[in-house]
Amino acid sequence: MGHIVLVHGAWHGAWCWYRMLPALRALGLTPHAVELPGHGLRNGETQTLAAYAEAVAGVLRGLPEPALLVGHSMGGGVISATAELVPERISKLVYLCALALLPGDSIFGVAGGDEESILAGYMQPGADGRIVVADEGIRPCFYADCSDADVALARLLLVPQSAEPFGAVPELTEGRFGRVPRSYIVCEQDKAIGPKKQRWLAERAGAETVAIARSHSPFFSAPEELARVLKDLA
Repeated sequence: MGHIVLVHGAWHGAWCWYRMLPALRALGLTPHAVELPGHGLRNGETQTLAAYAEAVAGVLRGLPEPALLVGHSMGGGVISATAELVPERISKLVYLCALALLPGDSIFGVAGGDEESILAGYMQPGADGRIVVADEGIRPCFYADCSDADVALARLLLVPQSAEPFGAVPELTEGRFGRVPRSYIVCEQDKAIGPKKQRWLAERAGAETVAIARSHSPFFSAPEELARVLKDLA
């Protein structure tokens, strides 16, 4: 009962939700953290937006009832694409400081012009051609209000990110993706995706909006607070 599927963002993996799982269970919810292809324990697999969406759809198809589908950061594009595949398996889309895609959008397209974001200044090509975030940018971009222990964990587990999911334009239709309700959680201290950009994304998506005074990774800095917000949205 009360299934919640959690989709991580770029560079991350299912590991980033480790504080959220007990916090959600304590509220009587059943969380599922998806490992996207090419991340975490699936590192080495191909990273594409289509592969990401199929992975999430596979989890949703295996649940006994429609679930709340939460996408963080790049995961916003993933959950939009997933909603086109299995709208009947989703009770609501929740964009957590995420790049919410609408028909015709790409992640690169909607991320542009963000004057509050500092992330682009730290992105650089890695040895294999995928994108990495310079070490000195990891804390200010992603974990400004997080513990030293969680920042150290992230430094160990972050993986290079293919640009393909950023440039892909998923096919989204009003009859499938468009019929799923949407909510948006704005993180007001975010330096990866600026709060003004988040509010613009939420408004254009027609999403119910909730704001929290956190940076880009509230799953680390405020898991109990975020869990309560998700329960309310569910």
